[in-house]
Amino acid sequence: MSPTSATSTLTDLYPTRGAAEVSAPRQDPVLWGAPDTPGPFTADDLMAYQRDGFRALDRLLDDDEVTLYRAELERLVADPSVRADERSIVEPKSKEIRSVFEVHRISEVFGRLVRDERIVGRARQLLGSDVYVHQSRINVKPGFGAGGFYWHSDFETWHAEDGLPNMRTVSVSIALTENLDTNGGLMIMPGSHRTFLGCAGATPEDNYRKSLQMQDAGTPSDGALTSLADEHGIRLFTGGAGSATWFDCNCMHGSGDNITPYPRSNVFIVFNSVQNQAVEPFAAPVRRPEFVGARDFTPVR
Repeated sequence: MSPTSATSTLTDLYPTRGAAEVSAPRQDPVLWGAPDTPGPFTADDLMAYQRDGFRALDRLLDDDEVTLYRAELERLVADPSVRADERSIVEPKSKEIRSVFEVHRISEVFGRLVRDERIVGRARQLLGSDVYVHQSRINVKPGFGAGGFYWHSDFETWHAEDGLPNMRTVSVSIALTENLDTNGGLMIMPGSHRTFLGCAGATPEDNYRKSLQMQDAGTPSDGALTSLADEHGIRLFTGGAGSATWFDCNCMHGSGDNITPYPRSNVFIVFNSVQNQAVEPFAAPVRRPEFVGARDFTPVR
């Protein structure tokens, strides 16, 4: 199958990586399930998610669970075989591990977390279907200089480079250390999920090797970011270990460098609807590796 044949019968609702930056209204629902769908989220939670593009929970994991998952994160980071694995991404300067991808397959402990009904049940409510894991990782973000993640929409990347056709994907970031207002926390522009920003510039081959350390292709212009921030504002997420933030795939978000002594570690899980399976990339010469953008669409059970 040629790279274009899998997408030739689909209308590209979100053109990107062209000669010019393009801003367009979202063409997909935000909340795919009904507001009264039973599950861990309340109806008020679901409506707030639809309005803002995210929902934060103060206490998803208890203290014992945080201890368990943090210990597993530390075990993985200290394991030489994990460090040598291509799924581990290191900081360019310090050479410390920045992220470990496909962590739900590497670790049975994190595999069980993905299957936890508090986690996957919420994804099903938001996406209105069974779901599979498009991507999972632990982010370590150690103190004293760990780099941030520049402003971006995940969907822009997943559409362009992984071939996700529609905005039917949700991420959850679960804190395993305290999120302070000083250690490089997650920032989101509330309401930005309703606008798709198609970025300018072609996608280099094997772009993922660079982008997992520092975002370049697929980044919005300063002018576009200023307009979005002026319209929507910026929300910085703080909270204790065990807190979690669910956010829509098209939210404009990023995080700053961590120059404090205090690490900001989390587990990050991306759920995609089984009805939104990846095809060939819409704006990249080749697919990214499966540990970054899954091609196993088996529903989480």
